[in-house]
Amino acid sequence: MDAVADAIAAIDNDEAPDKETLKAAVRELLRALATKAPGHSVEVRVPPYGAVQCVEGPRHRRGTPPNVVECQPVVFVELAAGRLAFADAVASGRVAASGQRADLTAVLPLTGPHGESLEEEV
Repeated sequence: MDAVADAIAAIDNDEAPDKETLKAAVRELLRALATKAPGHSVEVRVPPYGAVQCVEGPRHRRGTPPNVVECQPVVFVELAAGRLAFADAVASGRVAASGQRADLTAVLPLTGPHGESLEEEV
């Protein structure tokens, strides 16, 4: 999780992570989200770097999914690292969430405070 740790460090220093670090961090965190909350009922979009389907429930097959979460890459890293609460991000408009299952509060954060994997703690 080097890219994740580097992106978090930059954000904590009030700097923008460089594009390649941010892209790698987002993709790694999206994979971690899909692993932590397997399923196909919610689509999480972090343009332009990726999207995953996650969370147990009815499988979405065609068209626009009924449950969508979308945000900017830095916001996704902040959410995944526990720097930003999901409800606060939605309330402030930093995250667009639609659908009954689109609340990711139960599966966030995905990392420890410095970008380390939480899988080791389980």
